Amino acid sequence: MARMHRGLVHAMAWSLSTGAAVTLSWWGVHTVMAGTAYDRPRALPITAQNATTQAAEPQTSSTARPPSPSPSPSRRPPTTPPPASPTKKDPPPNSPSPPPPSDAGNVKGYNVKGGRVVFDIGDSAAELVSATPAAGWQMQVWTQPTWIRVTFTQDGHEVSVFCTWNGHPPMVQFDER
Repeated sequence: MARMHRGLVHAMAWSLSTGAAVTLSWWGVHTVMAGTAYDRPRALPITAQNATTQAAEPQTSSTARPPSPSPSPSRRPPTTPPPASPTKKDPPPNSPSPPPPSDAGNVKGYNVKGGRVVFDIGDSAAELVSATPAAGWQMQVWTQPTWIRVTFTQDGHEVSVFCTWNGHPPMVQFDER
């Protein structure tokens, strides 16, 4: 009887230590992965204003960083007059300066059968702003130094949006299979 009791005590001790080790390992992996994973980008609502024309300034999504804090009251306001363009906003005083005008792009959105893709197209390069699959579609994104590809798939149907700029200004092409 004592031998059986000792065996049960050892089994319980082994179970508790194994459970504690698994819990500690899961917590450590979860903590590391939580810092690297991200939420899927959410689609922005299309308003009546920008449904027919593209907005000059991109809207933010839920994955954007919060705005930087406003300057302290002890700072003096800038002495330069505001810019003439009503669509552009001054960057906060502590933010990095915007890129030079030759690299400044324009944001263009493209609706395809599988979803929506938005690029910031500059004179010599482009950047993916967002890609949102339509309901029921899957999406994959590939980025390289001279091109970006976004592919939407559903039930063997594939729609790709390519933006390339290898030795030429960025251009957007579509492929549907």
